[in-house]
Amino acid sequence: METQSLQDFQDLCNFESFKSFWHYYGYGVDQQELIDREFKRIKGVTYLDHAGTTLFPESQIKGFYDDISRNVYGNPHSHNPSSRLTHDTVESVRYRILEHFNTCPEEYSVIFTSGCTAALKLVADTFPWKAASNEGPGSQFCYLTDNHTSVVGIRSVTSLQGVGRVSVLPHEVETRAKKPPTQTNGEEECSVPHLFCYPAQSNFSGRKYPLSYVKGIQSQQLYPACEHRGRWFVLLDAACFVSCSPLDLSQYPADFVPISFYKMFGFPTGLGALLVKNEAAEILRKTYFGGGTAAAYLVAENFFVPKPNVVSRFEDGTVSFLDIISLHHGFETLRKLTGSMLNIQLHTFGLARYTYIVLSCLCHDNGKPVAQIHCDNDFHNIAEQGAILNFSLLDCHGQTVGYSQVDKMASLFNIHIRTGCFCNTGACQHYLAISNQNVKSNLHAGHICGDNIDLIEGRPTGSIRVSFGYMSSFEDCQNFLRFVVNCFVHKPLILDQERLTKLKSAKPMESVESYDVPSIPNGHLGHENGHVNIPSPERITPSENTVSEEGKNNGSRHTLTNLFIYPVKSCGSFEVTEWPLGPQGLLYDRLWMVVNENGVCLSQKREPKLCLIHPVICLASNTLQLQVSGMEAVTVPLETSLANSDLRTSQSKVCGDRVQTVDCGEEVSAWLSEFLGKPCRLIRQRPEFLRDMKFGRGKAGDCGPTALSLVNEAQFLLINRASVSFLQEHIASRHDSENEGTWHDMEQLIQRFRANLVISGQEAFAEDDWSHLTVGDTQFQVIGRCGRCQVIGIDQKSATRTQEPLRSLSECRSGKVTFGVYLAHQSARNTTAVPVLSVGACVIPQISESTDKP
Repeated sequence: METQSLQDFQDLCNFESFKSFWHYYGYGVDQQELIDREFKRIKGVTYLDHAGTTLFPESQIKGFYDDISRNVYGNPHSHNPSSRLTHDTVESVRYRILEHFNTCPEEYSVIFTSGCTAALKLVADTFPWKAASNEGPGSQFCYLTDNHTSVVGIRSVTSLQGVGRVSVLPHEVETRAKKPPTQTNGEEECSVPHLFCYPAQSNFSGRKYPLSYVKGIQSQQLYPACEHRGRWFVLLDAACFVSCSPLDLSQYPADFVPISFYKMFGFPTGLGALLVKNEAAEILRKTYFGGGTAAAYLVAENFFVPKPNVVSRFEDGTVSFLDIISLHHGFETLRKLTGSMLNIQLHTFGLARYTYIVLSCLCHDNGKPVAQIHCDNDFHNIAEQGAILNFSLLDCHGQTVGYSQVDKMASLFNIHIRTGCFCNTGACQHYLAISNQNVKSNLHAGHICGDNIDLIEGRPTGSIRVSFGYMSSFEDCQNFLRFVVNCFVHKPLILDQERLTKLKSAKPMESVESYDVPSIPNGHLGHENGHVNIPSPERITPSENTVSEEGKNNGSRHTLTNLFIYPVKSCGSFEVTEWPLGPQGLLYDRLWMVVNENGVCLSQKREPKLCLIHPVICLASNTLQLQVSGMEAVTVPLETSLANSDLRTSQSKVCGDRVQTVDCGEEVSAWLSEFLGKPCRLIRQRPEFLRDMKFGRGKAGDCGPTALSLVNEAQFLLINRASVSFLQEHIASRHDSENEGTWHDMEQLIQRFRANLVISGQEAFAEDDWSHLTVGDTQFQVIGRCGRCQVIGIDQKSATRTQEPLRSLSECRSGKVTFGVYLAHQSARNTTAVPVLSVGACVIPQISESTDKP
């Protein structure tokens, strides 16, 4: 009998046996290979405290180290280049966080805090609690008894303000639900704010509470919201849940979602966030104000106006920006190693389920169970249970073995577990049958939270918890179960075969529909008229230009002399003789851009070498080719289907605007990284994403709403050759002009201004006074002047920086640094025809009634 039971146990500890319980394991590569590559430091360690903190992989730290080694990150409250890089990178991380939880900046804001507890305290301190009075009822602070200490601690804030408090047993949310109170005729609508807090997953037992509670409470369909009129808000404590499970806030829009990032990535510690629904953020009332939160204030008067942005109002002082930047590497490494949170959920739940089944079937020689499992289910449904197993070990007489004894013994075997009450007194009392009086008497006996007093008068004061992470392996389960059998089973071991058969025969519910992040709808990147039925324009040389040099400088009439598109933002131009217009400007103009490893746009200000990359578009073959001298060209398709699962979608920022993009793949990323000498990627604007022009918003007159690509300000930029000639003469008149020889080349000077349309003209800067113009048969509206920056000081042929022509432009224009005008195509969004611009077309301007243009 002893030999048979031991053999049965050994068979259970076989990987093939595990696979019979659960089909999902690993991430397409050998799990041990992943551990050997990324987690060498845990060799010989069985780490089972992932609910306390998970472990960071080596590549995540290396990626972060390489990032901060090659980039200069300044204080984001400044405006110098290093500070702007920090600001843009931090904003990119905010987008990445929202994307991870399947929501967007229009719905949620990410407020960085020092951790989940700080995020909870922020809500406690700023929620508009209302005390009960003769005028009406007050706010209610309600929370599940199965909540972390940091949630329950909110009551210390509310009790001082006369706010009602309701602790809710888990089963009461549904069993006490009833029809919400109705509003009688003539009765004013009650707007008293109430807050209900519950965990998406218990940090004690791993029990997952229905995410549907979010809408159920908000709509006052569930208890306790159904008993109190007013406006109900939901705080969903997701710190434990999101470490191994996907959370979709578009489906379950909790008002406040606190998280800690070390639970997800292992690094950095001391950084968390409050994801706050923008509608809910409007009700929060903050009193203290710190650096960076003020729009204006006075020292001598009690005058203070906060910044309008939600994030700016609540992030006092300088955020921990390097830690925030490291989050990008956490997300990226997690994606590369596991593929998705769904994969992590399936992997970790399988390990927890297997451990539960085996542990719950272990018996002493007298048939008494070895363990008492503290849970509310049989680990049958992945939507109800996380990757946590909480239990107490029992001796052969049915008495509890003190958790401190188990912890010390586990340490001898290098097995890392967690013991105690896990900062969740409510759950601990429930599962261990500890009464309120027991808690008080235990305190009187000298027991406090976190100490090693595990038994008082034979009653346990806490329990044992093992928890799994994405790098956990079947060997971890083996080591733990063998440890229990070797150290705590009164031999000979007996397996509860009846229970084992029952649990093995129960088909687990693997569906996680309520947690799935919806896949991005299939789409086709690019304009629907991407394959325009016109001759394919080719890159031209001066000899191919249909306008003669005499025509270019003929002041008797305006003529379109050059036509440039810039397919990749900040890269070189692609000159054509004719080109179709799309809904966002010239077709394919600035639809792509290069971003660094953190998803921040690279411009020539940060990387002048971008101008040496020459894009070539071929409409006939539907390709974009990038060329650089000395390297083999790389090609990407103009139209890329999002159905390609290898492509990643993301969000980035252009001139303060959020843009939705799709990644163009590894080949072009490697090509760009090799040329620029730093990790970077090529991304493309998503076709369904509409970005409205903000330049001159409200002043565009008959232009109406205008869609933009990845341009800075407007669809088109026009410059006048007469203006270029005037500036060229001014530069030549300076005896100290640097690189003097280059200014004699009109075409090189034109390239510096990166215009789409270049026209001939008689009078310098006459374009400043135009309100409209017609090019051939196509009408445009002039919407403003183009303010210039140091980019025009970059020689587009050599990528070297110079002070000219910015210095001379400022001098000859009396301090103004505008050059060229922005245009909008009046029917770009709604036209059914496809307008085509051609070099040599006549340009007819209309003078503005007022020359006082912006």
